[in-house]
Amino acid sequence: MIENIEWFAVAVAALVTFVVGGPWYSPAMFLKAWQEDMNLTDTQPGHPARVFGLAYVFSFLSCALLAALMGPGAGVLAGFKLGLLVGVCFVAASFGINYQFANRSLKALFIDGGYHTVQFAGFGAVLGAWPFGT
Repeated sequence: MIENIEWFAVAVAALVTFVVGGPWYSPAMFLKAWQEDMNLTDTQPGHPARVFGLAYVFSFLSCALLAALMGPGAGVLAGFKLGLLVGVCFVAASFGINYQFANRSLKALFIDGGYHTVQFAGFGAVLGAWPFGT
């Protein structure tokens, strides 16, 4: 299982976190609604480098497992579909459970769960597109 993982593909796919997250949590998309729901303001300090570094590490781990589940040579569409299913059924659904017990709104769930669903679909597409054995 682990011997079939293309580690460079995993490292590249993990960058999808920032490619999707940058615009997703920007003022042009969901930043204001997300900040409002999380009781955050623009005047609070930004994220330190540690946050971004750990976000990449966690994304790398997620991509590695997705690559192992996918297997070699899956293709873009199959990777996208698997990532989409994992994003909705595992990640967003898990957020849904936590958000209900934390009394967070459905709006916050749709923003964060939607982001992670798109993120995982992107992970899968990149991993599926990667030629095996490179």
